[in-house]
Amino acid sequence: MSASTEEWKTIESGVRDHIPELHPAQVRNFGKWQYHYRPRPGVLCHVAESGEKLFTVRCGIQRQMTVDSVRFLCDIADKYCEGHLRFTVRSNCELMTTEEANVDKIIEELEAEGHPVGGTGNAITCFAHTQGWFHCDIPATDASGANKSLMDAIFEEFGREEMPNRVRLSTSCCEINCGGQADIAVVIQHTRPPRINHDILSNICELPKAVARCPVAAIRPTTVNGKPSLMVEESKCIVCGACFGACPAMEINHPEYSKFAVWVGGKLGNARTKPTNMKLVAHGLPNNPPRWPEVAEVVKNILAAYKAGGKPWERVGEWIDRIGWKRFFAETGLTFDKYMIDNYRHARISFNKSAHVRF
Repeated sequence: MSASTEEWKTIESGVRDHIPELHPAQVRNFGKWQYHYRPRPGVLCHVAESGEKLFTVRCGIQRQMTVDSVRFLCDIADKYCEGHLRFTVRSNCELMTTEEANVDKIIEELEAEGHPVGGTGNAITCFAHTQGWFHCDIPATDASGANKSLMDAIFEEFGREEMPNRVRLSTSCCEINCGGQADIAVVIQHTRPPRINHDILSNICELPKAVARCPVAAIRPTTVNGKPSLMVEESKCIVCGACFGACPAMEINHPEYSKFAVWVGGKLGNARTKPTNMKLVAHGLPNNPPRWPEVAEVVKNILAAYKAGGKPWERVGEWIDRIGWKRFFAETGLTFDKYMIDNYRHARISFNKSAHVRF
């Protein structure tokens, strides 16, 4: 074999090994934790079989981080946490230390910089939100801004543990790309079919791609002013906005016709009850940045009713199942209409209701 011949070694791709990323105390006690408790809201203490304790301080952060914010958190990790921190899926940052004396120091530095400590136990946690105007191609609103405004409105509940159970919140800037099931979800809704700019469509869009993107086959080819173009069969269109991502000439976003809706009762876990889909409880709310006061008022009313009427350990959906929808609408002050009737049944077989993998 020639000396210049290069031998290639196959490298398996997949999930990165997490062990090297763990705090040293987690590595030492991996699989040997006896129990954990919460000394105060925002702080967890895990106790190992050896008696070693690991304290975790959880703080809220802005999801779209600046370099300065990342450096600030890393400096705290270097000072108190042996250089280790982690970010949760709901935009919280967790700093871990084996020294109990460091806990108050970490909290003091975080809160001095404006990072609230909380989000553990029976409390609200940071919104899981989509990218919004920051770098998404089809947003009808800014989910990041709505997230900030809503957290400002319910900020106190982040640092308390006074809810019947944990409350998962989410905001989505479109109906189709991101998001998931949450106790309370704020989702944008389009209310009219896309407006088609026939003058530029054939120059900037791949027509077959736009046709294929529609989930209900409402888009078809046509000719307008002698140029290839597209048309929308409005009787089929579900105004989801999927076509806009494939063809910017099919504009669906509009400050007047893109509204916010609120959904409740979603749940992904199997604890106590099976996973559930969210249900629509408010729609037609103004998409009015930068504060979205009408949306914030609806979310606050739902949280207040749940906090006052929920039994210990009931999630929002379980609370609603117990009291019934009629009482839910009465206690939250929301208005029920025909669009909130849930008669979609296919999800009973398509939604994975167990923790087991299904093919």
